[in-house]
Amino acid sequence: MKYIEDIGSYFLMLKKVFSNPTKTSVLKDLILKEIEDLIIGSIPIVAFISFFVGGVVAIQTALNIDNPLIPSYLIGFATRQSIILEFAPTFISVIMAGKVGSFITSSIGSMRVTEQIDALEVMGVNSLNYLVYPKIVALLLYPFVIAIAMFLGIFGGWVAGVYGGFSSSDAFIQGLQQDFIPFHILYAFIKTSVFAFILATVPSWQGYYMKGGALEVGKASTNAFVWTSVLIILANYIITQLLLS
Repeated sequence: MKYIEDIGSYFLMLKKVFSNPTKTSVLKDLILKEIEDLIIGSIPIVAFISFFVGGVVAIQTALNIDNPLIPSYLIGFATRQSIILEFAPTFISVIMAGKVGSFITSSIGSMRVTEQIDALEVMGVNSLNYLVYPKIVALLLYPFVIAIAMFLGIFGGWVAGVYGGFSSSDAFIQGLQQDFIPFHILYAFIKTSVFAFILATVPSWQGYYMKGGALEVGKASTNAFVWTSVLIILANYIITQLLLS
């Protein structure tokens, strides 16, 4: 019963987010700030993780191809498929659920604890539109972050494969081009757009409706990470069934 009430409050929040909008001039500054905090601030950690995980994928693939009859270009092929289909859109999004999600929940939760949200309501401001809508708009740029993750993941695989002595550069690039299906890129970005909406709204929901003091802010951040991660995994399964089956 509690979960049904939670889901109901989530959809009620979404309805209020897109009603009674704040002035455009105010929203513009808020959106730019959210882009800096949520998108630009996430690029370094995404770049670091993507590069080295791409290298690990290439090395593990190479170590499992010990049959001389198996062509070495499969290292590049496996790296490309792993990075584009799952690692970049899904694995990075789960990591972002911890980084971005916790940031959103704690910032909104702190405003709830210090009664800043109540002050916005008293002034006649739609607090949900003021706080959540800029985050949704900012995370429309999230596919750009995933594109960087894809590029650096594949590049990290190339560096590990070539300079680790597992594959030649020509063979790795051949593997990248082998049986390439352009729709896989579109599929990855469709998933990413759905994940971006989850990343923006679920942590906001947890932070906005939390009750208590500073201790509860930490609990809300943990709940936000759990909810966001579960919904990303479920959405990943559903989208994969719909688009790739």
